[in-house]
Amino acid sequence: MSDAVLAPPRRRALPGSTLVFLALLAALVIAVTLLASAGLVSVSMVKLLGRTLCLCLAAIAMDVVWGYTGILSLGHMAFFGLGGYAIGMWLMWARTEVIVAASLASAPIPPTPAEVEAAIGTQIFGVVGTSDIPLVWAFAHSLPLQLALVVLVPGLLALVFGWLAFRSRVTGVYLSILTQAMTLALSLYLFQNDSGLRGNNGLSGLQNIPGFEAAGQAAVSLAFFWGSALALGLGYVLLAWVVSGKMGSVLRAIRDDEARVRFLGYHVESFKLFVFTLTAVVTGIAGALYYPQAGIINPAEIAPIASIYLAVWVAIGGRGRLYGAVIGAALVSLMSSWFTGGLVPDLDLGIYTLVWTDWWLVLLGLSFVAVTLLAPKGIGGLVDLWTDRRAPDRTGDYGPDKGSLRREEGIAREAGE
Repeated sequence: MSDAVLAPPRRRALPGSTLVFLALLAALVIAVTLLASAGLVSVSMVKLLGRTLCLCLAAIAMDVVWGYTGILSLGHMAFFGLGGYAIGMWLMWARTEVIVAASLASAPIPPTPAEVEAAIGTQIFGVVGTSDIPLVWAFAHSLPLQLALVVLVPGLLALVFGWLAFRSRVTGVYLSILTQAMTLALSLYLFQNDSGLRGNNGLSGLQNIPGFEAAGQAAVSLAFFWGSALALGLGYVLLAWVVSGKMGSVLRAIRDDEARVRFLGYHVESFKLFVFTLTAVVTGIAGALYYPQAGIINPAEIAPIASIYLAVWVAIGGRGRLYGAVIGAALVSLMSSWFTGGLVPDLDLGIYTLVWTDWWLVLLGLSFVAVTLLAPKGIGGLVDLWTDRRAPDRTGDYGPDKGSLRREEGIAREAGE
């Protein structure tokens, strides 16, 4: 029996860049915590950094489904928004319940549970002209159930949509159009007042965490920053594990030549459905952490343009590289806040004054075009040059394929020549 048969199976090893990323993330968390505790970083900046980490988590999910598997989904921000709505419903219900209980505490006769519920309904849905509590709010009083919906709602939607699309073997631009149509239909439905989610008013006051009123926004924002960093770290490790080893090779093969992978006997649809559903769940978790830091969510957050932005971030950072997606999302998020927050002075050109708040999206679009034409690997390609990934050491591969070592080269290397 040969040594190859007796050799134990190799463990799937995570890429070395994962450990580097985790170390940098830990350093960021420590630095921000120390600076915020010393009062050198404002609460708004901590919230901005926390939201940026959530967007980075959504970006790496997008990178797995697009950069590694070749599915250009233009609807992943719909899952992001659904996660935000799921946690936002509990936040708004619990906060309103506290307000209603305080206002009814001085009543001569203690209110019944039905009266409290009716008052909550009036407080939340009076803005859309009703006091009836919709069926979709049936579990809004329970945090564990709403946390379960953060995972279940995006996951089930992605599972059903992906099963219908992939079993029909819809690919390429047609699949992108379908995902965009799904997102558009969902956002248009949520804009209606009878959707049960307050129409275009959305859910507001999400930054007020029930039970933590005495802690202050500084402590709450720092806690959400830690939670966002933890979710990003765990999500990065999970997705790096998914795209490594044999599964990662299959996903890249599906991206490059789906027909050949199917011919080799792999059930392509199962791989695509698994990746699509998993990344939808990860994106939903990112949204559940993002919107309590943003304070408000409305249907505009689910509009197709948001998913297009997500694809642009990944392209700028460099798709097919998880750290590239993080770089792209972080860079664009921080620069967007910088340009649109009035921090950059307007540029007076004499005949015209360049107002950056108006021209930021144009600048972003030009950056996307420039990266696509001049640097297809994105910013992550610069990291590849630094780490010399252009010429990997393919020791032991003596096959005739392009890039492999020929028999003569292998013999020379083993002989130490």
